[in-house]
Amino acid sequence: MQVKQGIYVIGLLITLMASSVLYAQNDSKANETKNPSPRLNPVVQSIPVPLRPDILIEKYADIEANAVRLLIHPISGDFYYTTFEGGVFQITNKNGLLISEKILTVEDHGINKLQGAVFAGSDLFLCGNTTENNNRGTRGRLVRFSIVPNSSPRMTVVFNTEPYGLNATTWDHGWNALVLSPDEQYIFITSGSRTGHGEIQDDKGVYPNARDNALTTKIFRIPVKAENLLLPNDINKLKADAYLYAEGIRNAYDMAFDPENNLFAVVNSSDYDHAEDMFWVRQGRHYGFPWIMGGIENPQQYPDFMPDPKKDPFLPATSHGMLMKYFRNDPDFPKIPEGLKFTPGVQNLGPDANEYRGHSGKILDGDNTGVTISTFTAHSSPLGLVFDTKRVLSNEFRGDGFVLRNTLGAKSSLMKPFTEQGRDLLHLDMTYDKGSDNYFVKTTRIVDSFNNPTDAVLLGNSLYIIEYDARAGSIWKVTLPAGSKKVKRVKKKI
Repeated sequence: MQVKQGIYVIGLLITLMASSVLYAQNDSKANETKNPSPRLNPVVQSIPVPLRPDILIEKYADIEANAVRLLIHPISGDFYYTTFEGGVFQITNKNGLLISEKILTVEDHGINKLQGAVFAGSDLFLCGNTTENNNRGTRGRLVRFSIVPNSSPRMTVVFNTEPYGLNATTWDHGWNALVLSPDEQYIFITSGSRTGHGEIQDDKGVYPNARDNALTTKIFRIPVKAENLLLPNDINKLKADAYLYAEGIRNAYDMAFDPENNLFAVVNSSDYDHAEDMFWVRQGRHYGFPWIMGGIENPQQYPDFMPDPKKDPFLPATSHGMLMKYFRNDPDFPKIPEGLKFTPGVQNLGPDANEYRGHSGKILDGDNTGVTISTFTAHSSPLGLVFDTKRVLSNEFRGDGFVLRNTLGAKSSLMKPFTEQGRDLLHLDMTYDKGSDNYFVKTTRIVDSFNNPTDAVLLGNSLYIIEYDARAGSIWKVTLPAGSKKVKRVKKKI
């Protein structure tokens, strides 16, 4: 067998895609555990450094440990953040000091793996997973709280899913990213994979032959005013009810709309040396998982695949998937459904975050080869996607996107062969290409040396970035160059 593990070019593009979660690569041999994502490594605190003189960085607030999401109440202007364990905190000003006050707990919302949060007016939506069957099974859950002054938050259940199996790995990505549609009529929700690359994960036999299912590796769209829905583990019913929006995305841990109301998602790939995708997410599209990630085919789909890092340079010997023998000969791996077409990821033109492994197995830089990749350097964990939707930034940045990379190459055995960079802020200058009906992006590093950055909020020309830490977190304020006035933006084309 010859695995088609190179870069697949369509015109100037490399094909395809899908991906993973808030998931920094673990350098040590991982134990089998039900640790949830984010799977992040505590590191020594660092101070962010601007990479250009017109960017100012200052500490905004010290916060509680294990913070994941950052958001702003659109009416009061107060900052809120959430922790993975289920805490919801409001940041208030007490005599000139910013204080974190816990306003909700797991007991209030029933989500013991809280990963998603977004405001729609005064309504706070929270999303994540509950556990059942003696912590062997799970349900996705979305709830809504009315957050108004001088009143206790009131909860409404938006949906629960039918139960399905957890597994015994760190790859159970769960329900996580939330984004409000521009017309504020829908909530878009990511449900990540319960596998690394589509393999069987049966939780030591409790859920025999379980791979991914109708409730995982997808993006859903739910009406803002929905209540008490039950989402079935039935792909045809989910489509018939118009809740299913897009498929084949390993785990889009962050999503955002651009100024033209296009939805984009950033995702992480598996332990194989796939690039990390960014997708232009469109209704009814399939983005390739588990057959393709980062423009490279998943070799386990071939019946005669025998994993051997000595023969396959794309397969890191120190990876969790290899150490735990999740890369394996898998002749029953599902076949690509006949007639199914995949939509490729956004293509990175560089100059940064565009290193890749070539056909020869060597690490290459797209700046030198002229090859675009889909989309960011392998194992870099892109998070915190935002766009200048109000077009208030300077001409260079107006209407553009920004994304964080959570992994630091110098500290990651999987990313280090590609680069020692990472844990930085990237500027995304995106251009639509009519010929491929896709986007290309020029990617430039503008801030370095964050400590596990996980989420971002753009308010005017100030970008607020939250950091995850097992001891104490931080919020940084990054002031970007502002424009003198609002200018209507015309979609860039190439």
